[in-house]
Formats: sequence, C-alpha cells, structure tokens
Amino acid sequence: SEMCGIAGILYIKGRPEKATLQNMINMMIHRGPDGEGIYINGPVALGHRRLSIIDLDTGAQPMSNEACPEGNRRNSIIWITYNGEIYNFKNLRQDLQNKGHRFKTKSDTETIIHAYEEYGYDCVKKLRGMFSFGIWDAKKRSLFLARDRLGKKPLYYYYDGHRFVFASEIKAIISDRNIKREIDMSAVSDYFTYQYIPFPKTIFKNIYKLPPGHFMTVRMAGRSSVISININQYWDVQYSPDNSLSEDEWVEGLREKLIEAVKMRLISDVPLGAFLSGGMDSSSIVAIMSMYSESPVKTFSIGFDEKNFNEVKYARLVAEHFKTDHHELIVKPDAVEILPKLAWEFDEPFADSSAIPTYYVSKMARECITVVLSGDGGDETFAGYSRYAGALNYKKIDILPPSVKKAVFGGVSSVMPQGMKGKGFLRHLSESGFKRYAGMITQDEPGYLESLFSGDVKKEIGLNKNYLFFKQFYDRYPDNDYLSKIQYLDTKTYLAEDILTKVDRASMLCSLETRAPLLDHELIEFAAKIPHELKLNNGEKKYIFKKAMEDILPKEILNRAKMGFNMPITSWFKEDLSSYLSDVLLDKRSIERGFFSRKGIEAILHNHKKRGRDLSPKIWALLFFEHWCRNWLDV
Repeated sequence: SEMCGIAGILYIKGRPEKATLQNMINMMIHRGPDGEGIYINGPVALGHRRLSIIDLDTGAQPMSNEACPEGNRRNSIIWITYNGEIYNFKNLRQDLQNKGHRFKTKSDTETIIHAYEEYGYDCVKKLRGMFSFGIWDAKKRSLFLARDRLGKKPLYYYYDGHRFVFASEIKAIISDRNIKREIDMSAVSDYFTYQYIPFPKTIFKNIYKLPPGHFMTVRMAGRSSVISININQYWDVQYSPDNSLSEDEWVEGLREKLIEAVKMRLISDVPLGAFLSGGMDSSSIVAIMSMYSESPVKTFSIGFDEKNFNEVKYARLVAEHFKTDHHELIVKPDAVEILPKLAWEFDEPFADSSAIPTYYVSKMARECITVVLSGDGGDETFAGYSRYAGALNYKKIDILPPSVKKAVFGGVSSVMPQGMKGKGFLRHLSESGFKRYAGMITQDEPGYLESLFSGDVKKEIGLNKNYLFFKQFYDRYPDNDYLSKIQYLDTKTYLAEDILTKVDRASMLCSLETRAPLLDHELIEFAAKIPHELKLNNGEKKYIFKKAMEDILPKEILNRAKMGFNMPITSWFKEDLSSYLSDVLLDKRSIERGFFSRKGIEAILHNHKKRGRDLSPKIWALLFFEHWCRNWLDV
C-alpha cells in the first residue's frame, strides 16, 4: 500500500516507447520518492513511482498476478499500477485465500489483483479505503481504471484515437510533447465561478478526470484498432433519515463507527501522526488515536501572526489533554515563493488559499512522519458549516411566490450600489433555493465575470450562469428535504474537487500520505441515515458528533466556535502584497494572454484596496491562474 504516482499508456496504433513512460513518472517523483517501476508488453505500458508505507520489501509495482511461472514474467495475465491504501485488505486477503488464491507478497496491491480475478469490475465495491489504479488484463485486452468513492486519490486520462493515456497528475500526461496543451475556455469560466475546475473537465481540452466513485473500461477489439470506452458509477451516498432509533442509540452507533474508522487507519510500517487544528474534527481524531496508540501521538499545528487566525491555543489545549508529542509552527508565509510552487504542483488553476497552510503543515509533519491522519470531511458529513443553518433559514422565504421575491428583494438589491453591504444578501433572498445556495458557495456575483473577461473570451464561451455542475446533484433529493440536497451537493462537489484535491496535492508535494477517517465510506453511509435534527439541532451544528465525543473531549473544544483553516490573505493583500498584486496581474505578459480585460482587473484591485471590500478570494484566484499560466503555458 502506498501513496504513489501511477501512469500508463495503451497504444492503438504504434508501439510503447519506454522513454515516454519514463518521462511521465519522472514528473511525479514527489509522489513516490522511494522507487519506480515500468512494465511494457504488447500495446500497453504501465509505470509507477513509490512511497513505501506497508510491505516495504516486496510491494514493488507494477505487479502481476500469480498466473505466471517464476522467472517468466512476460506471460502473466494481469498487471496493476496502484496508488492508495486499502484498510480492509487483510480480511479481504483471507477471504480470497479461502477461495484458493495464492499470494506471494504481504501487500494490499496484490490483494486488489486477486479481488479483480475473483469479482471482476465489482472488486471496487469490496475495497475500503482510498485508491486509484489501472489494471491491464492481457486476456481481455482491456484496461480497467478505478477511483475511490469520495475522490481522495486523483486519476486523469487523455484519448486521441491513437492512444489512451492515464496518470495521477496532469503534468505526467502533458510531459509528452505530442499532447497539445489546448485550453478549454469553458473550464476557465468554471474556475472563476466555482474556484476549481469541476469533473470531468480539466483546464485542457481532451484531458479529463475520472469522477469519484466511478470506474472506466478501455477495451481493444482483437488486434485491430477499434476501442470502446465506458464509464460507470459504482457508489453513491444515499441520504435517508431513519427515525426508528433513539438519540442514545445513534450516539452509541456513531461512536463505534468513529473508533473503527480511526483504528483501521493506524496500520502502518512507518511513523504516523495527526494534523491538529484544535477544532472538533481533528481533536476527535487525536482523542481516539490516543486511546489506541502505544506511544504518544505526534501532533502538528500551524498558526499565523494575525490573532484572529490563530487556533494554536486550542490545539495546545488538546495536545496537553491527550499528552501528545506536539509540534507547532507560526507561519509568516511568503506568497511570492510559495505560489509558483503550488501552481506547479496543482497542474490546473485552484483558488482555495488554504492550500498554503495545508502545504506548510504537511511540510512540518513530513520531517517526523510519513503518514498523517486528518479531520477532513466532518463538516459535510455532520452538517458543520455555518451556511447550513443560514440556508435553512432563508428557505422559509420560499413560501412567497417567485415573482414577489424578485420584485421586493431583487428590486431593492438592484438599486443598491455595487459593493454595498446587504446587496448580495437581498439578491440571494430574491432567488430560488438552488440559485441562492449556489450563490452562497461560489465567488460569483452579477456582472463579475462580464467585467473580468475580455471580449474575445466572452464571445467564445457565452457566460451561462446555470451552475449545471451543482444542479445535477441538487436535484437528486426532493424539495422538502433541503438539508440532504445541500449536504449531498457539497459532498459531491466542494469536498471532492476542493478539499480533497487540496489535501492530496499539498501533502504529496511533501511526499506525505494523508488519511481521513471521517471520510470512511461506511461512516458516511451511517451518518447519511441520521435524522437531520440530530445533525443540525435548532441551529446547533454537529449536534450528534459532539454528543458522541462528549465524554472524550475537553469542554472548551466541544463548545468553541468553528474557525476553518483560513489564511489572513485579506490583510496581506491590503498591505504587504498590494504592489506585488499589480506587478503580477497587470504585467504586460499577463494582460497580453487575452483572457481578461485590463479595466476589469484594475477595478477589482482598486475596490479591494480603496473601497473596503474584501475581494481577496477573487484576487487569489487571478493570482493563482497567472502563476499557473507561467508554469504551464510559457514553456
């Protein structure tokens, strides 16, 4: 089992060249500094970069099944390149041995191969953990690719009729100079709307993400060049509140699930620790780890000079309470140094500035450990975001007819000057439940993209504002089940595309593996049955989660307000960095790319600096985009 970089190419025309694949895996050395492997046979080439976590000696990849006589590796039938951790692999391996499978190694990698032999494509349903992998089945002449249920591990692919290419990172795919770096302009518009590029798109035409919870088959028909590609969803979360259990039974059941999810993630042959922010989620993970670790848990926290952003005192309180081996770092981040680095590692524009603290805390942790547990996922699963309570309150206004809402709230909002407090709030009230929530979770406001993009870009993309990426998930649950609608939407979109991308890239940049017990799919399935009023109880967020941790966590942690892992970019952009912003964003080469109107950029910088508006998220998105262009387009 390992956090790694995987890559592969299936040639329909032509033969695999080792050099091409070697370049691909070289691009991902940070994902796997401990070793590499390449397998080439017939039309297929598979590659792997390894960060060793379990079975340090015999777990090398790509790996084959046992169908080959020793010494004759070329005849083996099934080959895998895999990135991930399967926490239930020992039980699964036992089941497979009982069915007659023979194992050569102690690795979870080999367990996946045998599970594929036994269960075919359904093998993914048996895996509990995080993964992305590619399996070449020589007999079927097919490539089977899969990604874990929630999208912790990335998988990108490219197909041009001549060959099919896949990898853990886009940079591996575009390391091949024959693959054109053409920008998908609709993805650029999506980026400035959502703050990330939603699956299945990427910033480049013809390169796609396999969505979380999906698998893909790429089959060649005989020796000829015909190929078929199919994508299937194998998992989804079902919200169906079950009112038959008492509150105490839910609390009991939840505590068991939490403990099980953490304990499973403590298996490792290398040193292991935890991120500790002092919030409910990470403190709960540390508390449970302390119950089941022989030695003190190693914990890592990060703080900033700005005191409103400093959670360090809460982290310290938890560390003292559970007697952890605690490390903390007060950061004065250097955006000028870190931005180009992140823009290289993220492969496509990504506008969540908390990538910076995530990177710093990963870098600090990696000095002592190789595996870290984090509290990601608690807010989506247990309704921890403040916006949930807000959204449910606003929902009450939807008993008014749409025309009345538009006339009253929309009318007042439209005459208020741009940037005036309350303007956005009234506009939200005038909209449908869907548009309102979409507005709350994006950086969008009327006229923003219109004034930002150049005329050419607007002609090419026609700025539609239907939030189609969100709509498909929002519409999944009935209107009278609003909390399920928005929890499901966030789990499918923000969690997968923002939070998990951020954690994977920032930690892999430091070659650190991150495990997230609160995103255990069985825990999520369990939580999806908990009645709403036990998650959000009269406006109290995470009610049931707090109850489950009541006897375990110190009172001060249970009762404190949520902060979020944010950075003081607002104040930096106003003072320290304001000249840096215009140097980068109004630079001749930035403007000459032709994406943005110079006037639009000037207006954003001016309004942020002089008119007291906090436009730092919008500025950050522009800054990251420009650094991304410098890394990936100006070469």
